[in-house]
Amino acid sequence: MRIGIGYDVHRLTEGRELVIGGESIPNENIGLLGHSDADVLIHAICDSLLGASGLGDIGQHFPDSDPAFKDISSMKLLSHTCALVRDLGFSIANIDTIVFAEKPKLMPYKSSMKSNIAEAAGINPERVNIKATTTEGLGHIGAGEGIAAMSVALLANEQDS
Repeated sequence: MRIGIGYDVHRLTEGRELVIGGESIPNENIGLLGHSDADVLIHAICDSLLGASGLGDIGQHFPDSDPAFKDISSMKLLSHTCALVRDLGFSIANIDTIVFAEKPKLMPYKSSMKSNIAEAAGINPERVNIKATTTEGLGHIGAGEGIAAMSVALLANEQDS
């Protein structure tokens, strides 16, 4: 078994679609700033999977200096990351996440996010958990300037199963 941790944060900006967990979320034309679609949750998950498998981090595999990743769906990045993990002989035992945002409320979207992540990862949705919380108005996230996410992934070595 191997454990990996991922963290990501993006600034909120006007004129961008808000995408979290592969879901487009209505948010008054305010979304996350980034080279890709800036899906903070998926980026954290990718980092946790890459970390657990010893493959570095998301910036090594999908650098923001590469035009091929400009405005790309982070779900494509997750699918590719999961393929890399499987190629090393690992299976994804579970993914546990937290999204930190003052708004919008994510409860109505969590089920769809779980399904999106599970499909991209090729696992049962029961192996994906998504939590959401605020920072009670504290810091940059509390001031509504950005959104952050953390992820922990547990991998099992298929050869040991």
